[in-house]
Amino acid sequence: RLRETRDMWELYRAAGQLGEDLPEAIELLTGAARPLLERWFESEVLRATLATDAIIGAFSSISAAGTAYVLLHHVMGRATGERGVWGYVQGGMGGLADALEASCKELRVEIVRECEVLKILVESGRVAGVAVDGGRTIKAATVASSIDANWTFRRLVDESELPTEFTQAIDRIDYSSASAKINLALGEIPRFRSESADQVGPEHQGTIHISPTLDYIEQAYADARQGRPSDQPVMEVTIPTSLDTTIAPEGKHLMSIFVQYAPYQLQKENWDDIKEDFADRCIELLGRYAPNLPGAVEHRQILSPLDLERTFRLTGGNIFQGAMNLNQLFCFRPVAGWADHRSPVKGLYLCGAASHPGGGVMGACGRNAAQAILEDL
Repeated sequence: RLRETRDMWELYRAAGQLGEDLPEAIELLTGAARPLLERWFESEVLRATLATDAIIGAFSSISAAGTAYVLLHHVMGRATGERGVWGYVQGGMGGLADALEASCKELRVEIVRECEVLKILVESGRVAGVAVDGGRTIKAATVASSIDANWTFRRLVDESELPTEFTQAIDRIDYSSASAKINLALGEIPRFRSESADQVGPEHQGTIHISPTLDYIEQAYADARQGRPSDQPVMEVTIPTSLDTTIAPEGKHLMSIFVQYAPYQLQKENWDDIKEDFADRCIELLGRYAPNLPGAVEHRQILSPLDLERTFRLTGGNIFQGAMNLNQLFCFRPVAGWADHRSPVKGLYLCGAASHPGGGVMGACGRNAAQAILEDL
């Protein structure tokens, strides 16, 4: 929603600066990743490596319209001053929460943990607070929700408080997902076939992609479209202990594996019954590249799409709180007419990945929401 003509003018000027590059920019925002990668790069290994970023969190083929933007979304930011890269948080991702908590306490913010919100309270069309477990009510004139739109508006707010056309739009949000997460505690560093050293090297410090060719990725997607986990899954692997020694005992390591495609809806099996076998398959596949890996696993955690939904309130297990399709991006996120972080309930805002600009640990959604809240105050 464009509330000021200034916003429209800035968009017009930005488009004008693209000049002759405008057609390519439009293709990048709306087109498929595969033809772009095949046009830009000659090496199949490089194409396949980059293509992984076009499907992260998306239940799509790299030949599907919209995957070019998913690729752009994953490489357009910067970390530690470097463009197009992601960074580790020292101390693990919990370190980010700790830093936010410390800043909040300096501002005398009261933080309540391990307390489930059961309902968002509304009085006369305006938010009045939240009801939490234990029969307690927290009164507030402003509520910002960082969970997805389905949980916020269809589970926590009474339907009678929302316009019918709004709830119908919320019900149409695509939460298709095919992501699983495997976390491993390792007794030693993985030794890849191309390396023989027992210590950390550059091959451990970046992101490791298991996706040899573009056709490999296409076949993995085809498996998932049949309602079953990929026989040869695509994996994006990181070893945070290769750079941060504070999160594991000396000599031991953590490995994080992001797996595609693991469809939320299975044709025959149940995720609770097959997730251990699926994890075995993924670890065995990694063992083809790092033979010592299977024997180095001391503990593991498997989060299926169903686990992601149960644990983190991610509808359909979608890590972006809604697919990053063009019809669910920019001025259409979460739904058309309500892309400014506000909602039909005055004082109730979305501040998480369900709102613009979408998924990723970058803080942009929260910053945008905070600006909207301050404007209204």
